Amino acid sequence: MNKPIAQTIASTFHFWENLDSEAKTNFLNKCQQISLSPSQFVCLEGDICHHLPLIISGNVRVYKIGESGREITLYHLEKGDSCIMTASCIISQKVFPAFAIAETEIEALIIPANSLKKWVRHNTIWQEYIFGILSQRLANVIEIIEEVAFRRMDSRIASYLLHNVNSKIQTLQITHEAIAQELGSSREVVSRILKTFERQKLLSLSRGKIELYNWEKLEKIAQLGKY
Repeated sequence: MNKPIAQTIASTFHFWENLDSEAKTNFLNKCQQISLSPSQFVCLEGDICHHLPLIISGNVRVYKIGESGREITLYHLEKGDSCIMTASCIISQKVFPAFAIAETEIEALIIPANSLKKWVRHNTIWQEYIFGILSQRLANVIEIIEEVAFRRMDSRIASYLLHNVNSKIQTLQITHEAIAQELGSSREVVSRILKTFERQKLLSLSRGKIELYNWEKLEKIAQLGKY
């Protein structure tokens, strides 16, 4: 592993500075750098996890598919992230329970499963890192469960729009289907609610694009459905 990669690791992953020199050497000797293309699967449901990915750049979507074919996003992985579901599967020797797909070009480091298990057993820095991302992702998933179970869909859509809009140009480049996949709904339900928002002059719809007009009213709708 060359020096520039070591510098990239140091600037991307916060655990690096806490590792001693031996642990750093072990990491550099064991990890490999990989590249993935958009729409390439990182993991399929039922896969055995042989490596833990650490994302250097790009975006990975982790999601579940129901029996009806409806999708819901569990979380996204970005620069500096690692997939706790993969780590959990490696440590517990279970198969991967979801799908993970590259949404953009991905650069990542992968750690062999056997090395990860050894490091977590014997190194407190690795233990803290794994349990830290576990607690963060668990909170994310619990929030999703609460939203799906208790929050109105119009409120969830309003909140999603406000959270993801490009504030400079007040638009989102996204399809109704993609929003439905993020929120675990159907395209028809999302389209119906968005068209209602459009009739209320809160936004305008065009192919693959949503432009927001009335932020204040959308914020009120987003707040209405909170438990």
